[in-house]
Formats: sequence, structure tokens, C-alpha cells
Amino acid sequence: MPRLKNKKIMILAYGICTPLILTTSKVNASSFGAEIFCSMRDGGNDHESSWDAAYSYIKKQKGGIFKVSPKNAAAQITETVIREKEKFSYCVEYLDKLHPNRKLIRDLEKEAKRKEKEAEDREKKRKELEKQLEETNNEVSEEFTDETLDRYSY
Repeated sequence: MPRLKNKKIMILAYGICTPLILTTSKVNASSFGAEIFCSMRDGGNDHESSWDAAYSYIKKQKGGIFKVSPKNAAAQITETVIREKEKFSYCVEYLDKLHPNRKLIRDLEKEAKRKEKEAEDREKKRKELEKQLEETNNEVSEEFTDETLDRYSY
């Protein structure tokens, strides 16, 4: 009986401690990821290289089966910068690049689809016109026989 009680206590302690350990590493990873991003941006690096370095670090630190998505990593960096305003006060101006204008992206995608549809419609109309032209040519060629085309037959 005491063994069963000890096992229950061990399972309970493990269940309580595991999320705390995992959460702490996530907070540290996003905090250091934000530090990497902000330091590189402040140092004069462009957005892409700063983002790649921070995202790679956060992805590496996360571990486990599932990796952190770019959108989630950007949210973690943003949360860290906002949560620690005093530490990252110089970095707020760089956050807009982490979250691109979603409406603009949607509008560009719609425009690309519209252009693609127009190109398909033009191609379809061209093929129909070629088919009609070919049918018309066949009708005209059937209408004229070799005798009617012979210029010396009068």
C-alpha cells in the first residue's frame, strides 16, 4: 500500500513539474529570440537576416515533435518586447515587419488569381477563334473545287 501511495505522489509531482519546466524553456527561448532579433536590427542588420537568426534560435530551443511556426515565433518575439518594454524600448519600431499587412497580402493574392483567370479566358477565346477560323477555311475550301480554281477553265 505505501508503494502505491509513493507512486501516486511521484506521478503527481511529475505532472506538476513538467509543464513548469517546459514553459520556462519556452519563455527563455522567446526572450532570447527577441534579444537576438532586436540586437541585430539595432546593429544595422536587415529584417530578413535578423528574423532568420531569431526564428532559428527559437525553433532550435523549442524541441519536441512539433516545431514553432513563423507566425507563432513572431508572436512570441512581439509578446516579449511588449512585456519587457524597458529592456526592448528601442525595438518597438521593428515589430511591424514581423507581422506583415495581411489585407495587402490578400489583395495581392486576389489580383494574381484574377490575372490568371483572365489569361485562361483569353487562351480559351483564342482557341475558339482558331477553331472557328479552321472550320470556315474548311467550308470555303470545300466550296471551291479544283475546277473552279483552275484559271484556264473558261
